Order: sequence, then structure tokens, then C-alpha cells
Amino acid sequence: MNHSRSVFLVAGLLLSICSVSIADPQAKIIEIKTISQQPELYNGWPTIARRKSGELLVTWSGGRVGHICPFGRIEGMRSLDDGKTWTWPRVLLDTDMDDRDSGVMETAKGTLIATTFTSDAYFRKGYFGLPGDKYTNDPKWISANARFTSEEHRKSQLGVFAIRSTDGGLTWSNPIKTIVNSPHGPIQLSDGRLLYLGKQLWTEDNKIGAAESTDDGKTWKWLSEIPTRPGDTATNAYHELHAVEATDGTIIAQIRNHNKNGAGETLQTESTDGGKTWSVPHSIGVWGLPSFLTKLNDDRLLMTYGYRRKPYGNQARVSNDNGQTWSAPITISDDGASGDLGYPSTVQLADGSLITVWYEKMKDSSNAVLRQAHWTLD
Repeated sequence: MNHSRSVFLVAGLLLSICSVSIADPQAKIIEIKTISQQPELYNGWPTIARRKSGELLVTWSGGRVGHICPFGRIEGMRSLDDGKTWTWPRVLLDTDMDDRDSGVMETAKGTLIATTFTSDAYFRKGYFGLPGDKYTNDPKWISANARFTSEEHRKSQLGVFAIRSTDGGLTWSNPIKTIVNSPHGPIQLSDGRLLYLGKQLWTEDNKIGAAESTDDGKTWKWLSEIPTRPGDTATNAYHELHAVEATDGTIIAQIRNHNKNGAGETLQTESTDGGKTWSVPHSIGVWGLPSFLTKLNDDRLLMTYGYRRKPYGNQARVSNDNGQTWSAPITISDDGASGDLGYPSTVQLADGSLITVWYEKMKDSSNAVLRQAHWTLD
């Protein structure tokens, strides 16, 4: 190779590297803070939503004493100043079971919908129910479990639910069965339907797929099943989906994957017919889970997800092509003490900046708090 050609190729390579570096978005962190009003409790698995009025809402599983316990309830708080301050938590739902992960959204009609699922995971070896279990003799755990008259009664309370508010969150409906569950709840499509990508729980097959509502969340029906990637097992290893509708009408859904093939990665599936059929899930090269999808004001898509290996924290990626490809990782936080963190969700404020909320078990604490990042994409 002659000298002039070598110089040309090296210069081209450097230009290419610089172009990639310039093109990849970066996060400018304005502030990270704890927003839990009760940090002495364990606060887990939140979702943030921004209403048309600009008000921010966060719902989560509160009232807890640990990652697994019988005391979880759905709590909510709101902010009228773009996350600078938050109201005192209010209990939205407290069933006899452990009420876990909560999603929240506002529909086009102004209805608020919060989602959850009930769990009896606390009633298992090592925790409660057998001699020698850690909490078998704990009076609070005994009292909580005494709400059930039998094992059949306890199991009858397991389910996936939503509650609705048509008065801005002042009052909430009784629980409504939603067929599927995922941590961050449903989305609204451009045709007005509510689409809930998730997993059936407490059923024989625990299918992965979509439920829909055509009456503003009052009732739900099964719409479609998502196919399984060859070699995978969906029932045991696909979890915690979330979706977004891109500008071109494609619905992008992402899946937490625990199959041996790419364990801990996010898989993606797409629908071009309004959720009736889905592509076979495929890898997008992202290690981290679960993800939350946001459509930005400039029509780009943003995914935020927990990063549960060192450095523990939360990351984001951006798509400029309706979810076909994703950028390099963008660090939102990287100061976590362990993998007991994540489930970040993100909204965009009127000024274009972003608010991300997640849960995190802090160093030297047995409890977890809600944390918030205010940041911008550069």
C-alpha cells in the first residue's frame, strides 16, 4: 500500500470514529435525588407519568419491609413543579395480598389508570410458613397472613389488576382484572385503544402477549400472543414487557429475557397491524432490564433500563429510526450499591428535559428508596 493511500485510509477511519462519537447522544445530569417521603420503608418498582396539565404522577409498591414481604400496597404522589417537590404519599390500593409493581398512565379522556399484581411470594421456604423460616414467628407476618382462612382463600386473591380514577386521582375504582401484567402498565395507541403488553400470571400457561381495552380501561380482552424465539421458553423466561407506538405506526415492545440465550438481555418484538400479530423476539444487543419506552417530542424513541451489574445503575438508549436500531448506552446513574435497583421510567418535560424515576436499595440500608434524575440529551 502506498503512503498516500495509507494516509487517506487512516484519515477516513479517524473521521468515521469521530462521526460515531459525535452522533451518539450523551446525558447531561442536572440533578439526582431521593424523592421517597418514607425512606424508612422499602419502596419498589415505580412508574412516572406526565399528565396533559403538566402534573407528574408516580405510583409504586410502598409500605414494605423488604423486597419480599406481605405488606405491599400501591401508593402514589404528585408533583406540580416538574419534580422539584412531591406530595406526601397516598395509598391508592391495599388488598389483603402483597400488591407489587405499579404502572400509571393518563388516557386521552383524562382517566388515570394504575396497575399492579398480587403475590404470595412471601409464603415460601426461607421466609414464612414453615418452622425455622425467618419470619414464621414474627407477629406482623402472622397477622398479615391471618387475613386468609385457608390456602385456597389466599390463592384465590392472586391476580393482575388496574384501578381507574376519573377525578384526577381523588377517588379510585375497585380493582379491574387486566388479563396480563407488566411493571409499567399499558399505553394508549393513536387509534384510541389501550394496549397492555405483558404476561399472564397465576394461570396454567402464563402466555406472553397483548390485552386491549376499547372503553378507556373499564374492561380488558385478550388480543394476541407474542411468538417465542426458537430455543426459548416464554412461560418461564419472558417477563416484564413494555411498549411504545412509533411515528410510523409500528408498535415496539421489549421483553425481559431469562433464557440461556442472552440471559439478562432485552429482546424486542414489533407489530405493524395494531398489535394483532408480532414478530419473533430478537436481540437488540442491550444487556439490562426491564425497559421502559418513551416517545420523545422529536419522534425519537428512548428506552431506559436497569443495569444490574457493576457499575450498578440505570442506562438509556435512543432510536432515530422507529426502533430499528439503538444508540450506544447512555449512563443515567452508576452509583448503585447492588443489583437491587432499577425499573426506571422516563417522561419528557415541556422544556425538553427528562425526568427518570427508579427504585434503589441504598448502601448500608435494608430498605429501598425512590430516586429521580433530571437530565437532558446532548
